[in-house]
Amino acid sequence: MGGEAAAMYKILRKRVLTAATKEFVVEAPLVARSAKPGQFIIVRHGPVGERIPLTIADFDSAAGTVTIVFQEVGKTTKDLGLLEAGDSIDDFVGPLGVPAELPDRGPVVCIGAGVGAAPVYPKAKALHAAGVKVIGIVGARSADLLIMIDEMRAVCSELHVCTDDGSLGFKGFVSQLLDKLLNEGLKPEEVIVIGPIPAMRATIAVTKPRGIKTAVSMNPIMVDGTGMCGACRLTVGGKTRFCCVDGPMFDGFEVDFDEAWRRSRQYLSEEKAAMEHAAGCRCGGEAK
Repeated sequence: MGGEAAAMYKILRKRVLTAATKEFVVEAPLVARSAKPGQFIIVRHGPVGERIPLTIADFDSAAGTVTIVFQEVGKTTKDLGLLEAGDSIDDFVGPLGVPAELPDRGPVVCIGAGVGAAPVYPKAKALHAAGVKVIGIVGARSADLLIMIDEMRAVCSELHVCTDDGSLGFKGFVSQLLDKLLNEGLKPEEVIVIGPIPAMRATIAVTKPRGIKTAVSMNPIMVDGTGMCGACRLTVGGKTRFCCVDGPMFDGFEVDFDEAWRRSRQYLSEEKAAMEHAAGCRCGGEAK
């Protein structure tokens, strides 16, 4: 695990991917030197900032940079999104988690649903670099929410795009597009799917009856990121596992998705209260 002084975590580049999704390229040479696809980092900014786990979307060990992509869904990520190139992040700890076990033959279908396109990209990139054929699927609710299209296209033999509303590409969910491709004769060695829990669960419903090995990333339920809080525990193959120290990648056939869904929603009231408090402070009134 690497770490440097706070001044070292400089944001070299910022890119706005969608209205609510940002990409930072961060100067973090020790983290970049050890990073592997599937791992994540812990970010904290500000004197009383919350620690949040973010999947590593890319890394360059020679340049000493790590790329993170995050969606502004709560107070902490919204505050993080206000930073610009040239600013520095206080804490940037990692790499954490178990590197993904990638197959050595293909084809492998790499699916990124929503912001999940960012963490699936380094797996696709590593497979492509190893000479494994990659079929990519990237989806979102609408065309304006799609991310990482150009990056995925560069490492995939085929890239398929879908949107829930049909504004670009196939109209439907990533799981429905996968089902269509399988019905048309695609025979993948493995499927890797990353995205919201409903998208991963729906994909498993497509692959499990066909016996296609499927890996999922359970990062949506991580909180502390070090195994101490216990909030990310989940049942995998009938046994208790911790997403942050035993994952975040798991065999999708063995994950209890009903339990994972409940855990992913357990802090909704606290997140809502934090947003309301922040809004009250910005308005100059008394926070509710």
